[in-house]
Amino acid sequence: MLQRDYVLEIIGQFVEGVSRALLRAAGGERAGLVETEQQIGELLELDHETALSLAPDSLVTMMVLSGMGDSVAEYVCYALDRLARIYEQQGDEDTAGLRRLQAKAVGESFGCDPAVAPAELRELDAELFPKA
Repeated sequence: MLQRDYVLEIIGQFVEGVSRALLRAAGGERAGLVETEQQIGELLELDHETALSLAPDSLVTMMVLSGMGDSVAEYVCYALDRLARIYEQQGDEDTAGLRRLQAKAVGESFGCDPAVAPAELRELDAELFPKA
C-alpha cells in the first residue's frame, strides 16, 4: 500500500511538472524542453542528461532495473514522444529521432502506445497536439 501511494504521488508530481514544461516547450521556449527532460529524469530517479543520452534499449534496461518501469512507462513513453514532436517542429531532427526511438522502445517493452496520452494528460494533449 505504501509503495502504491508513493507511485501515485510521484506520478501526480510528474503530471503537474510535465504539463507546465510541455506548455512552455510547445510555446517555443527552449527551457521548456529541458524542463520536460528534467521531469522525465526525476520520474525515473536518474540524472536527466544521463538518462536521455542513453540508447533506447539502455533506457529501457535502466527502467527495468529501477523496479518502477511498469508503473511509470506510459508517462515516460508519452513525454518522450511529445518531446520528439516538439524537437522536430523546432528543426532538431537528431534529438527528435532519438526521443522517438526511446519512446518506441519504452512502448514496445512495457506495452504502451506513444500516441496515446495517459488519462491525466489527455486534455493538455488535445490542446497542444491536436489531431490533424
